[in-house]
Amino acid sequence: MNRELEELRMQSPRPETPEPDSRQGRRNGASGVQLLDAEGAISIQLESCLKHIFAKYCTPRPVPAQKGAGLLSPPEGAYLAPEGLDAWARDTNGAPFDDATKEELMEFLDVTEDGNLTFKGFMQVYQLQTENDEEETWRDLSNHGFDRTLRLVATRREDMDADERGPL
Repeated sequence: MNRELEELRMQSPRPETPEPDSRQGRRNGASGVQLLDAEGAISIQLESCLKHIFAKYCTPRPVPAQKGAGLLSPPEGAYLAPEGLDAWARDTNGAPFDDATKEELMEFLDVTEDGNLTFKGFMQVYQLQTENDEEETWRDLSNHGFDRTLRLVATRREDMDADERGPL
């Protein structure tokens, strides 16, 4: 019986998945992609993805990159205004945050004097989430077009130019 279980485990689509007691944020050792670095901070690769996601919703808007120029980067001093925060939450989780969640964000994370989420605060969201539920972060990244190697592989319809979308 043990041999059969071992064979099943080796045939698993994710044999590289660690034992349950392994630390969060370090599951993709085979591909070299980590969400958290050795000290438990957000990895450089994840930070690049988060900059791109934040830049899609921030105020002021990033300077448009040339076609095929890569990931977006938020301008210095950018923040998520209420509309941007709602749009990000909707695209990430399917619905905007409720008022209680928004109040928690303003109370515990880095925000502007007007209560708008900064990029530092956005990173704090993902630091906490990744430490507690790495798979939730992977789902968020997937919802924004990133694969398990943290490459942008899918373009959301609203991110495309009108001529790329074709007829609706």
